[in-house]
Amino acid sequence: MKKLAVINDLSGLGKCSLTAAIPVISAMGVQAVPLPTAVLSNQTGYDSYYCDDYTDKMDDIMEEWEKRGFSPDGIYTGFLAGEAQTEKIFSFFQRFCKEDTLVLVDPVMGDQGKVYGIYSEGLCQQMRLLCGRAQVITPNLTEALLLLYGKEGMEEHFDSLKKIRGDAYLAEIEKIGKKLHERFSLESAVITGIDFSDGEKPLQIGNLVITGEKSDWTFAEKTGGSYSGTGDLFASVLSAGLVKGIPMEKCVEKAVDFLSASIRDAVEEGSDRNDGVCFETYLYKLWELNQRE
Repeated sequence: MKKLAVINDLSGLGKCSLTAAIPVISAMGVQAVPLPTAVLSNQTGYDSYYCDDYTDKMDDIMEEWEKRGFSPDGIYTGFLAGEAQTEKIFSFFQRFCKEDTLVLVDPVMGDQGKVYGIYSEGLCQQMRLLCGRAQVITPNLTEALLLLYGKEGMEEHFDSLKKIRGDAYLAEIEKIGKKLHERFSLESAVITGIDFSDGEKPLQIGNLVITGEKSDWTFAEKTGGSYSGTGDLFASVLSAGLVKGIPMEKCVEKAVDFLSASIRDAVEEGSDRNDGVCFETYLYKLWELNQRE
């Protein structure tokens, strides 16, 4: 069985990070091997939370894995408790990466034109270095702009983009994706969770994949607002699928189908956005699709 190291936090409440990644990756027929960056009482979107930073514990875990000859087929990195943890991840790459090890970086730093509380310009710079070691990155639009321009530049570009409509808006997003692809020498840059309306169809949510000169959009009708953990679920499907050799286009289609159903149920149940989406019911979709590959 393929093994995927997942470097992310463990949050008790709010279905995100490792709580979301482990069942999804398992349903994809891949062994999830978690390396916690922090243990939180609940995810940081709530009005308060307790966080136990695992920076000083990560080396001890890696040393034990080295003793056992651990050799992951892929590495997926997500939430970091601070910029110091990037050094631990570079150490992880040095210890465990081989020539054919897939690296997917989800540069968790902000959303909806705002940065998270953990953000600093130092963290952003370290995220850029991590992205330079990845084959695939999965930022949302805010994070894509942070990687390219920093906080002030992100805010300026985000506000400018809100004034653009229709196909011109999508074209601007594609330019951003191509800049990411070129700057970080990626196999694929994936920009997730793009709200889009052409004025005729219902509001859509799109995901853009830039691979070389090729741009591919996948859209689904948007229901509800923004929910905790959807980016983690998306990146988990992609990382597990890519480790298994499933083409990127098929991975994105799987992720969108899975998330659309999960979000729809969260809307119907009236779930608070911080509590995440009702994905557990739809894990079978990943298993069934996985069996067809």
